[in-house]
Amino acid sequence: MVKNLKKLRVEKGISQQQLAEIIGVTQQSIYKYETQNVEPDFVILCALADYFSTSVDYLIGHSD
Repeated sequence: MVKNLKKLRVEKGISQQQLAEIIGVTQQSIYKYETQNVEPDFVILCALADYFSTSVDYLIGHSD
């Protein structure tokens, strides 16, 4: 679901734990978003998009 999350996180140089603390979820949630096709809710998707200064469409792979 969140196809570009890991790419953005690695480019920014932060760990799953750091990202989790920033957006208010657990590290396990970030791991699942990146590897197990677990879908975050819309609020979390928006928080991720805001943090990475990108769109939800880019996060989920609907735009480049």
